[in-house]
Amino acid sequence: QVQLAESGGGSVQIGGSLRVSCSVIVFDNKNYCLAWFRQVLGKKREGVASISSVGRRIYADSVKGRFTLSKVTLSGDGRKYNLFLDIESPTPDATAPYYCAAARPSIGSGGYCSADDYTYWGQGTQVTVSS
Repeated sequence: QVQLAESGGGSVQIGGSLRVSCSVIVFDNKNYCLAWFRQVLGKKREGVASISSVGRRIYADSVKGRFTLSKVTLSGDGRKYNLFLDIESPTPDATAPYYCAAARPSIGSGGYCSADDYTYWGQGTQVTVSS
């Protein structure tokens, strides 16, 4: 069981920067993959960046080098985190609601999760890129 809540969205100009945040609370003792998704109007939901349950970061090709995912542990028992997505030099096609999500890795996956594995979702935070 995981609770997720995003914050920090807003407007950013082309070439600017913005950080979106997600407060993560894990209610069991299990390890989870965490990820950022977005859904551009009229398009399928897209995985932007993720961190596997073993700590490896993976980025969509469209954001490599410009978006950075980081995870900060807040509690000694490892149940509370902040998940950040730093957005640098965005283009207008980055305009979308951004969602953080959590998933349990499948047995035998080596701690990795596919996009379809994500079952816990935040409410989303809007990012709007303007010229």
